[in-house]
Amino acid sequence: MIKILFIGDIVGKAGRETLAHFLPSLKEEHDFDLVIANGENVTHGRGLNKRHYLELMNLGVDVITLGNHFDDREELRSYIEKYDNIARPLNLIANYPGKGSVVVTTKKGDKVRVTNILGQAFMKEVITSPLLALKLVNLDSEPMIHIVDYHAEATAEKMTIAWEFDGTISALLGTHTHVQTVDARLLHKGTAYISDVGMTGAYDGVIGAERNSVIQKVWFDKKSPFNYDNEDVNYQFSAVILEIDKETFKTKKITPIYKLWTKYEQ
Repeated sequence: MIKILFIGDIVGKAGRETLAHFLPSLKEEHDFDLVIANGENVTHGRGLNKRHYLELMNLGVDVITLGNHFDDREELRSYIEKYDNIARPLNLIANYPGKGSVVVTTKKGDKVRVTNILGQAFMKEVITSPLLALKLVNLDSEPMIHIVDYHAEATAEKMTIAWEFDGTISALLGTHTHVQTVDARLLHKGTAYISDVGMTGAYDGVIGAERNSVIQKVWFDKKSPFNYDNEDVNYQFSAVILEIDKETFKTKKITPIYKLWTKYEQ
């Protein structure tokens, strides 16, 4: 059996601090074979610079997936091909460096494929068909554990992909909405599913951003930016644990994790 931790969207400094608080003890308790994290919001809420990539590696993350903010830090273009553990969106039309599906080896020597795909409903990016992109990856890949981070807005879209690929991938894990859903389950043929893993970051904000800046943007000035310099003291950690049969590549158990942390007393 292989045990994998998948951490939901890490948002800004608050997310990095929350990761540093929870991950060491979780790794000690569970002895994970692999730790995957969605890192598309790590750098001030948008994108991933090299310094923060290295920070996540030092904290114990093994593989990073991205999402619709993959290109918000152009610095990513200069270093993504130097590392084989970053999966940017697979189904981009534009020619972008890096890979959308990467194969890594666990500390026990088992191969794991990690794929990052952008959804299409309510998303602005110009992409190829998510379904076709994933089918092509499956056709080209040797049999192995396969974790798919489906970065999308619509829960129904995520569900249709999960059912279509049930039994051919180990897990379809939704990201992007930053709110952990209560529908974690095993599908009939052994694929683990959750509509959204949730977010790791400021608990008292709005999907990780400072709440007053979001209120201002949504209700008063759509051109105003989100602010990710949260001064709040409460943080949240969202993830799932996958237990996967290393012979059949089917998931035997999916366990959501949702933890709160008060950094210091006010």
